[in-house]
Amino acid sequence: MNENERIIELETRLMHLDDTVDVLNDVVTSQQQQIDKLEKSILKLGEEQLEMKEQTAPDIVDTRPPHY
Repeated sequence: MNENERIIELETRLMHLDDTVDVLNDVVTSQQQQIDKLEKSILKLGEEQLEMKEQTAPDIVDTRPPHY
């Protein structure tokens, strides 16, 4: 393999690596958006659960029994 073929091979491999990095970046970005959305949903569900608990049983205190 001469020097010119070697350079072409390296450039080709570099292009494939650049493409792979771009694809992985897109995947990570998408996953982070999904994580952010799920975190917001969990917080909202927690707030709704707390509101429902306060509405249905406001006098009940959520503490551990003495035998714990």
